Amino acid sequence: MSLAAPLDVWIGLGANLGAREHALRSALRLMGQWPETRLLAVSALYASAPVDAGGPDYLNAVARLQTTLAPLDVLQRLQSIEQGAGRERPYRNAPRTLDLDMLRYGDAVLHTAVLTLPHPRMQERAFVLLPLAELAPGLVSETALRAVAHQRITRLPQAWAADLL
Repeated sequence: MSLAAPLDVWIGLGANLGAREHALRSALRLMGQWPETRLLAVSALYASAPVDAGGPDYLNAVARLQTTLAPLDVLQRLQSIEQGAGRERPYRNAPRTLDLDMLRYGDAVLHTAVLTLPHPRMQERAFVLLPLAELAPGLVSETALRAVAHQRITRLPQAWAADLL
């Protein structure tokens, strides 16, 4: 099911197991192939400590898509990409080969059993807010950034996804 006008959809990407950067690049490539969808922008890559969990550091980024796909269609496609990358969910906040979260879908506010928009915990996570602020400063307040300033996160210098746009 699709909508008439394309909307901006913000996706958080993360991985802390296996070939992390490869997993993120592959996910972006697949998102860019969805029907009625364009990959418009990708943040820098960030290294971050796990939040409320153990395991190796994550690589994180945020992508901006424009799509006419409905929110639940986007969610289903994200979950399919995760499964294709070997994502397992043995327990909450377990280490991941790939984690894809829909952060925002236009200005939609949605509360269902399977999807809440905007993402309910994005304001608590530096690994979401810093790359999102890089792409869309108006979506992230200074107050929100100060609230996560204690979380360990580093912006990595290498160009990593420009060839996918």
